[in-house]
Amino acid sequence: MTGFATRAIHAGQDPDPHSGSVIVPIHATSTFVQDGVGELRNGYEYSRGANPTRTALETCLAALEGGRFGRAFASGMAATDVLLRAICRPGDHLVIPDDAYGGTFRLIDKVLRSWGIEYTAVSQSDLPAVRAAMRPTTRVLWCETPSNPLLAIADIAALAGIAHESGARLVVDNTFATPYLQAPLGLGADVVLHSTTKYLGGHSDVIGGALITDDAEVDEQVAFLQKSAGAVPGPFDAWLTLRGIKTLAVRMERHCDNAERVVAALQTHPTVGDVHYPGSETHPGHEVAAKQMRRFGGMVSFTVRGGAEAALAVCARAQLFTLAESLGGVESLIEHPGRMTHASTAGTQLEVPPDLIRLSVGIEDAEDLIDDLRTALG
Repeated sequence: MTGFATRAIHAGQDPDPHSGSVIVPIHATSTFVQDGVGELRNGYEYSRGANPTRTALETCLAALEGGRFGRAFASGMAATDVLLRAICRPGDHLVIPDDAYGGTFRLIDKVLRSWGIEYTAVSQSDLPAVRAAMRPTTRVLWCETPSNPLLAIADIAALAGIAHESGARLVVDNTFATPYLQAPLGLGADVVLHSTTKYLGGHSDVIGGALITDDAEVDEQVAFLQKSAGAVPGPFDAWLTLRGIKTLAVRMERHCDNAERVVAALQTHPTVGDVHYPGSETHPGHEVAAKQMRRFGGMVSFTVRGGAEAALAVCARAQLFTLAESLGGVESLIEHPGRMTHASTAGTQLEVPPDLIRLSVGIEDAEDLIDDLRTALG
């Protein structure tokens, strides 16, 4: 079973042996009968520790990323928190992107820093700068590629080499690319993170996160914290995410098709400044993206002439593009990162341009999306 779409539909999802149900059942139970004191039936004891619906999701996630171990969480940020607390201790150091997702930056800067974790933010397309930022105490090199919201591209294989030379682990947030478009473990990454809320769930109806790794030591530490801290998805959340994953391959093709057409329209519009999309040959990371990605994704960001007020006006005028945070659903979304998803970076090295707009291009008819943007842009 090697094809991606086949794994998405079948990995961890055999028909239920008791009822014959083709679809994995929702095991809505908090606890499980024991055949004797400490004699667990199929390894299940209490749903915080493990639940059959969640097991199916974790098995599928691992298969999609080509990893041995998958762990599901209540959100992408819960997964991030557990991973960093599993690997790092007070006094340790992280290297993060200088355009990291605002929620990741907030957790590291406002929570973990008070716990004694230090960090350096650096452009991850600048490999000498990344190498210079590494310290003897660096435990994690954190990577987003494409990054959120500027769609910067990092060379995963090169970063893996830098991390491993320094005795650190490379973690790749693969949320924007999805395992359909990019396979970080195969390029040398140690851990892959997802907000499964986004493309994996795909329908804006569930919150979740995931960690996938081949490293048994990391997985053991993560599994301990997953059970001990308890930020796990409920069985219905796991089931919804599995349902979304089944159509990931076909959805991503449409997201990519539509994004390419939207980008072409934006690049010729007189009120648009810079367009950030790794599929464009003028994008500084295009060659690396073409080497490590199947296609270039459904996320686009761009600046508008007239500054922040002009950008806010465009967001307000859009109709088919819904003004909302998040991304990766079947519907198209528009947002102003500086005031919304990345507000926590204001006044820091990671502050985003005030005239930047981010699009999550959905799977509607492309011409309708382009018409809506043209109207919004005036």
